[in-house]
Amino acid sequence: MEHPPARHPAAPANEDMLLRAISDGTAAETGSDFFRALVRNLSLALGTYGAWVTEYRESTRRLRSLAFWLGDNYIEDYEYDITGTPCEVLLREKTYLHIPENVVELFPGDPDLPKIGAVSYIGFPLLDQQRMILGNLAIVDRRPIPDSFRNLALFRIFAARATAEMLRLRSEAELQDREAKLRGVFDGALDAILELDQHFRIAMLNPAARKLFAISESDPTGRDFEPFLAGGDYARLHSFIQALQERSKNERSIWIPDGLTVTTRQGKTIRTEATLSQLDTSGPPFYVLILRDVNERYESAQTIALLQGEADYLRSEVQTLAGHGEIIGRSRPLRAIMELIAEVAPTDSTVLLFGETGTGKELLARAIHAASSRKNRPMITVNCAAIPDTLLESEFFGHEKGAFTGATQRREGRFSLADGGTIFPDEIGELNLEMQAKLLRVLQEGEFSPVGSSRNRQVDVRVIAATNRDLLEEVRQGTFRMDLYYRLSIFPITIPPLRERGDDITLLANGFLEKYVARLGKRIAPLSPRLLQRLRTYCWPGNVRELQNVIERGVITARHGELNLDYALPHPPAGELDPGRQAAPEAAPPGAILTSSQLQQMERDNLLLALSTTGWRVSGENGAARLLGMPASTLQSRMKALAIKRPA
Repeated sequence: MEHPPARHPAAPANEDMLLRAISDGTAAETGSDFFRALVRNLSLALGTYGAWVTEYRESTRRLRSLAFWLGDNYIEDYEYDITGTPCEVLLREKTYLHIPENVVELFPGDPDLPKIGAVSYIGFPLLDQQRMILGNLAIVDRRPIPDSFRNLALFRIFAARATAEMLRLRSEAELQDREAKLRGVFDGALDAILELDQHFRIAMLNPAARKLFAISESDPTGRDFEPFLAGGDYARLHSFIQALQERSKNERSIWIPDGLTVTTRQGKTIRTEATLSQLDTSGPPFYVLILRDVNERYESAQTIALLQGEADYLRSEVQTLAGHGEIIGRSRPLRAIMELIAEVAPTDSTVLLFGETGTGKELLARAIHAASSRKNRPMITVNCAAIPDTLLESEFFGHEKGAFTGATQRREGRFSLADGGTIFPDEIGELNLEMQAKLLRVLQEGEFSPVGSSRNRQVDVRVIAATNRDLLEEVRQGTFRMDLYYRLSIFPITIPPLRERGDDITLLANGFLEKYVARLGKRIAPLSPRLLQRLRTYCWPGNVRELQNVIERGVITARHGELNLDYALPHPPAGELDPGRQAAPEAAPPGAILTSSQLQQMERDNLLLALSTTGWRVSGENGAARLLGMPASTLQSRMKALAIKRPA
């Protein structure tokens, strides 16, 4: 192992760099590039001499480096036996290991620590849901590393991201394996399976279909399927397609009564049983038709359906893991939220996210899930506002075949899909009282009954709920159950609106500008102080989502290489903009003497942050007064003096 010359990376200048290192530099990378960016950013963020991430090979008791940053270079192809090293202790105990100094003296059997000139070491095991060792993430330094809660919190988040990427790669490999098996089943099935495009031309068929229709040419794709059906069965097939289109996307499969009569190239007619499915992608829909002789058994079709379902699940899981990690911001309110997330994520506590529309509640929910022990199980989202009341129970708990009109097959609910993972009911304030009672039972007892079933099912699910409503006011009005509110709000987090996030508006606007300039292929000048001032003084009722839309519109309608806010930025709705509100203040430079009004504004901002974090609860165990370390009466007095009122 060759080592680079002695060099100690500079420590990060402030806490902002630590927080930004979580998202910057790694969000756009995957695979080996992701791990290389991860260790470099971890080393630079914590100001250490080196960092590495490895995968564990249990059969040989060796760690193989996925990426190793040391000094100012990457060490390639690094692999070592863990015997006598700090990593051996780390992996044996499966817990965080911090050796602040004298690491060489404590582990004289490690051959590489003296070569590096190591003094201190921190390591974190990477574990899957069954606590099986995937590998480790570690840093080493040539000077002592004191104990630090912030280092631990940041290290935990970096480790969670490393674990998520390892699991994503594992899922991707499993997906490829499943798809290879699916292809094997497809080609080896006794049933005839055809894929038909939107015009009902043959797009793909398996060998059994070739045999059934006596097709001998090498490539029959593109041929019209109508000549292969006898009598009026082609018209019947179109009527079933129309019936499929009237169903929800999750129920677009249909059994064709009495089957179809097919005609071979030689004019032979064969009676078949038939199943038709419509599959919707980002492009036009396509159809899968499964045919079999009436005397055939159904094992092959069931195997295909099972493997298809597993492949769909793995594909969804890969996409979810790949999309995690795009939280942008460094304002004090957002830093406070990230600290709360780092504390609650490793637990199984129920979290209730409060925030206006567009503040990124789902993104923060995914951050909590990705940093939890359930990260390698899915996070299932339920948009409560988008589901009709009549379908809510089936959506949450599933149903049995025949449970109600249209229930032609058994269906799993969202709680079943989330078993072992996390369920995210978004806009939970939209649930009716009947559904609230059923949801409360699941949270209290961990069991439910699918619609039409007399059996209870047990589930182990963590709940992260979100709402843009004032649920306490809903409780007072009798539209939301008090017992459900307290069951959900074990750990409430209030997400600040964009207008309270100061410099984050600039960071987000620049990020969106870079994104849409690249996507639309335009040349746009950087945002000028004049444009940034307009963005910072706007009230942003739609929050981050509205800012993203404004930047996209401004890029599309750009004039003379400058973002066009005259068209893109709407006039503020009546009552939305406080006439006395100014742009979010810039942070005072270090050593600056603050005026009386600046001190007053600083106190006001601090009180607003505490109240927002606690859901505007003033007193009590989880109130803002306790968080601020002052009596509730004093807080109420200061709120009155600073004209702080609970938002309507």
